[in-house]
Amino acid sequence: MKDQAQSRRDFLKSAAIATALSAIPEAVTKAGTGGLHVACNQYSWEVFYAREKKDFNASLDAGLADVAASGIDGFEPGADAKIDQLVPLLRKHGLQMRSLYVNSTLHEPSHVDQSIGEVLATAAKAKAAGTQIIVTNPSPIRWGGPENKTDEQIETQAEALNTLGARLRQMGLTLAYHNHDVELRNAAREFHHMMVGTDPKNVTLCLDAHWVYRGSGNSQVALFDVLKLYGPRVTELHLRQSRQGVWTEVFMPGDIDYPRLAEHLLKIGIKPLLVLEQAIEDSSPNTTKPVEAFTRSTQYARQVFAGLAV
Repeated sequence: MKDQAQSRRDFLKSAAIATALSAIPEAVTKAGTGGLHVACNQYSWEVFYAREKKDFNASLDAGLADVAASGIDGFEPGADAKIDQLVPLLRKHGLQMRSLYVNSTLHEPSHVDQSIGEVLATAAKAKAAGTQIIVTNPSPIRWGGPENKTDEQIETQAEALNTLGARLRQMGLTLAYHNHDVELRNAAREFHHMMVGTDPKNVTLCLDAHWVYRGSGNSQVALFDVLKLYGPRVTELHLRQSRQGVWTEVFMPGDIDYPRLAEHLLKIGIKPLLVLEQAIEDSSPNTTKPVEAFTRSTQYARQVFAGLAV
């Protein structure tokens, strides 16, 4: 009986979601309508393609055609993007590149200068193509591993991050700090020091709501506390959803109260760049093809964040 009741609840929730999506006004669902620019991250498409035993990067032309077909306005390339190859294809498919995601290694003094130089070189190419925001995640010692940075490494990283942000600001670009779940360990000391240890003029925040949520033990309390503390510094928002802690295929109602998040941003007058980073993991459902998933995700994002339209 318990399983049947759970199945019925899941069915009713799914039906409600489908009804909500079908009721989104046509003016909201059309890409670019009302000034609400919605972009997506390259990583998301890579994992959806990989599930179908396909390589998104093997034919960027075909892949970006799918991105455009889903109603998305912009594309945020990943750390290994070949800017010169990518830009003509983005223009062909009517996609903007307002942001670029890069990795950096800033916690060891011996790596700082080289890493900053590499980011600046990539940023210069991206700026020529219309990029405004450079998103970086200062890499952990071993991504996803059990190691934690020392206090000295965290202080070195914050100082270097501030320097990078100042250099990018001189170029007319904005640096946005991005985190995953590991930076939330140990009272989130790494995450918080990247905020309080840097100048807001030089370092803004790419708020990845779900990594904050997951990194703090699936806590919306922690997520909205971060929003209260650093909301005015949010220049980019990465959008991902889960249900019962598992990433969903589609950005939809779920564990994180995104309408509440959108309301808070509107209240404080912040209109960040919206970037879908909906992704899948081993326990995610497998019911939706990439274009359908991102079409529905884009529609729901336009509904939830309609009030942030320029």
